[in-house]
Amino acid sequence: MGHKPDDSYEKVKMTGKMNRYQKIARATLRKDRRINIRVPAKDLEEIQKRALEEGIPYQTLISSILHKYASGRLARKASEPLKPLEVGDYED
Repeated sequence: MGHKPDDSYEKVKMTGKMNRYQKIARATLRKDRRINIRVPAKDLEEIQKRALEEGIPYQTLISSILHKYASGRLARKASEPLKPLEVGDYED
């Protein structure tokens, strides 16, 4: 049974994903504070969809986003001005 040429690429790709998810898992285990927040249902649904696509729990994704923002690795684009929320922003 010979290996297909793509097998090694897939193994490397999978190893990279495994390393990424291991880092996420380790970071998740280091949590020492709990918060409760209210978010619009639409936002939560979108976050849950993205987390599903990434193969991670949505709480982990939210925590990762917060960590990246707090550490300065996630920011709005300089070309995008910060817009205050308005009453109708979360309505259909």
